[in-house]
This record gives sequence, structure tokens and C-alpha cells, in this order.
Amino acid sequence: MLGGGGMTGIAWEFGILEGLRRAGVALADADLIIGTSAGSVVGAVLAAGVDLAAAVEHQRAAVDGAAPAVDVTPALAAFALLADRSRPRAEAMAEVGRMALAAPTGDEAAHVARLRAQLPVAEWPGRDLRITAVDTADGEPAVFDRAGGVPLPLAVAASCAVPCVFPPVTIGDRRYMDGGVRSGTNADLAAGAAAMIVIAPMGALLAPVIRREIAAAGAHRSLVVEPDEQAVEAIGPNVLDPSRRAAAVDAGLRQGAALAAAAREVWAATG
Repeated sequence: MLGGGGMTGIAWEFGILEGLRRAGVALADADLIIGTSAGSVVGAVLAAGVDLAAAVEHQRAAVDGAAPAVDVTPALAAFALLADRSRPRAEAMAEVGRMALAAPTGDEAAHVARLRAQLPVAEWPGRDLRITAVDTADGEPAVFDRAGGVPLPLAVAASCAVPCVFPPVTIGDRRYMDGGVRSGTNADLAAGAAAMIVIAPMGALLAPVIRREIAAAGAHRSLVVEPDEQAVEAIGPNVLDPSRRAAAVDAGLRQGAALAAAAREVWAATG
């Protein structure tokens, strides 16, 4: 499971995966890859078999001439609604959808183009890759895969359409927003998995939810990877700040190597 976490989350996740790979734990061999928001970008690269070392170097190179940091403040009100336990979850998600549609978030085509540029592949890989999003009209979750006929770049752009920050993405006659509106990791979608590794840039905020999702999936062994203290410092306070990518990917590399033994033990459950 590859969770949401903005631009720095993408970099940190690539670092974790490459750090694990260098230590002999190849998560690209997973039977199922689920990507949410930032994790949809990473998941598409991982499932396509793209060289992770090259992905890491791309995150470092992307700092040169990077655009200014994007203000995350408009999204905070939307996610505050989702954190309000006094409201039915479905009602809150539908309200966030209305907020996303009403917000002045810029050009949809430009958002899709930005996400398309981050993908080294344009077609769905042969692996079981699932990308999450949420319908803005009614707050209903959506899961895109290669069998559904939705172009991969559109699925990724929808999953990364942070409400009130980036525009919802049109697919068919519907408009979709960030898969993190349902869950930061959507780990429960891996029902029946023998072993599960959840890489969650926002894991410190989502720990109870992730535990519930793992229990719902029924995995016999699991490992939740969240940024450690050094990684939190490297990532910084704004997950949409591209200038932090290099520091975030390096923090992931270090942390991935340190977690290799724990990840190997969990992965042994897959046989």
C-alpha cells in the first residue's frame, strides 16, 4: 500500500522503496499494489518495473527550477470535515466534493499534464495496480485498474486532485478528487492479503485508521512504514513544497535500508 503525502511523499516513498531494494527486499514483486494520491504516482512506476534508482535521481533533479511551493491551507478545511466524527462519513465526503468543485483551483488540463509528466509510462502495467479516487458528486469511492478502461494518467491525476488545491479530474461524465478523501492509504482494499506493507507518508496522523484497515483486510503479517523523526524534518511542514524532494528522497533511502530486516520478515509470509 502506497499512501498519500504530496510531492515530498512521492520522493520519500521512492527513497523507501529503493532503500529496501538495495537491501534485498523487492516490493515490486508484490501481487497487488494500491496507490493513493502520491502513492498512485509511485505505484504506477513500481508496477511498471521502472528502475527505482532512476526514479530516485529524478526526484533529486526535479529540484532544479522547481515551481514554488503550493499552499496547502485551502485543503485543511476540507480534511477537517473528514476528521469530524460527529458527521456521517459519507455526508462529510460528499461535502468535501462540493467544496472541491466550487474552489478556484485552476486549469484541469494543466493538472493532468503535470501528473502525466511524472509518469515514465502511459499505459497500465500488466501487474495488479489499483488507484483510488473519490467521486465529487456523491463522495463515493472509486478504484481504477487496467480492466476499467480509464487511461492511467487520468487515474493518477484524479487520485492526486487534492480538494480545494487542485481541480477535480473529469473521467466520463463524472469528476473525481483525491483518493485520500476516503483514506490516506486505503489498505482495507487489499482484503485477503497474506502480508501487507503500508508505506504511509502521513502515517503518524493516520495510525488508528491504518490499524483498522489492516485488521479489515485480514493480513497475517503487516508493517506500517511512516517517516521517522529525521524524515519528518527533511520533509518539512508543507508536503507540496517541491524544494524538499531531494531531502525527502534521501531520508527515505536511509530509512528504507534501516527497515529492511523488519520488511523481510513480513514479506516472508508471501512465500
